[in-house]
Amino acid sequence: MRVLVVEDDEEMAQTVAVGLRRAQMAVDVTFDGEEGLEHALFSDYDVIVLDRDLPGMHGDDVCARLISAGCRSRVLMLTAAATAEDLVDGLSLGADDYLAKPFDFPVLVARIGALARRAHPLVPPVVRHEDLVVDTARRTANRGGRQLDLAPKEFGVLELLLASRGRAVSAEELLERVWDEAADPFTSAVKITISRLRAKLGEPPVIETVPKRGYRI
Repeated sequence: MRVLVVEDDEEMAQTVAVGLRRAQMAVDVTFDGEEGLEHALFSDYDVIVLDRDLPGMHGDDVCARLISAGCRSRVLMLTAAATAEDLVDGLSLGADDYLAKPFDFPVLVARIGALARRAHPLVPPVVRHEDLVVDTARRTANRGGRQLDLAPKEFGVLELLLASRGRAVSAEELLERVWDEAADPFTSAVKITISRLRAKLGEPPVIETVPKRGYRI
């Protein structure tokens, strides 16, 4: 799952990013509305966590521009205000959810997870493939009843491959959706992560390499 955090309070933005990465999400961070809009339109994010009171371009305007541009990302708007009028205003602009500051971090993680599942409605919270069970809400996986100790990127790759339902996913798409913008496009990170994931999944093999196309379940 890839998330964009647009928040002008740099300390808060980085704290949220660290927490979301610990929750096995790939996270990019920007600190003003214009930069946030540029990132959101350039990259394919599952969820955008958007502060309402932003410098450069107000969060309301960012949200409206995203909607008019046909952006498919789900938008979770943050605000220091918590009145019913603010809630209605935010949702009327096209935001998918609304969270008032201060908030409990587990609530933020749960809201982001719920929005991501809405962005991909064909993927249920719990995905099964033969004896492999992946709980996308709790971020856990097991095979044949054996709990799998997966690193965040390994879980992200497995989640995306399962969500693709047999479609071959290229290394470029995996890098785009599971890693953040700091990832080197020429890195061997995808190949290494696939190798480690295969070892943890065990036999019989679950992930197939499709020549010149990528990987699939």
